[in-house]
Amino acid sequence: MEPVRRIAGRALPLARADVDTDQIIPSHWLKRLERTGYADGLFEAWRRDPAFVLNDDRYRGAVILLAGANFGSGSSREHAVWALMESGFRAVIAPRVADIFKNNALRNGLVPVELDNATVGRLVDAVRADPATQIAVDVERRTVEAPGVRASFEIDDFARTRLLEGLDDIALTLRHEAEIAAYEAKRADWLPRVR
Repeated sequence: MEPVRRIAGRALPLARADVDTDQIIPSHWLKRLERTGYADGLFEAWRRDPAFVLNDDRYRGAVILLAGANFGSGSSREHAVWALMESGFRAVIAPRVADIFKNNALRNGLVPVELDNATVGRLVDAVRADPATQIAVDVERRTVEAPGVRASFEIDDFARTRLLEGLDDIALTLRHEAEIAAYEAKRADWLPRVR
């Protein structure tokens, strides 16, 4: 996972509440084993509507998704995060992000940002008025900035460190490689080994 310090760019104003993981990436996409190839499935049902915001060329290249409350509820599928990231999104800003989705996001380098309803509404209004509006999410400082908006967001220290240092679960485990090797060296030969 690449370190994430600051994400700056344009945003997509989805602004829908209660978007669940099946709406983000439908279940028939879950048959794949890879972590790639999910972008075409992102909001697949909604994309059939030519007026859906993701189909609007003015928002092409957006790196931040502005969502409504309870974003990412539903199942624990990591595929939802993979589909968003493969589609170019690096952060999701919403009044509330579902816990399991939030954990999956943090483990994959997608920054989940929770801000109050009024602030998210101001960001959505700004982006709808001018799709070129730039928003910056600063993980290190725990801030979101846009023209006329400066807000702080909560992120626990461990999650913040993971993002800043680019530590996925494997990288966290490898920090203890020497201790794991020492433990394995002391185990009886008849026991299974990690190689």
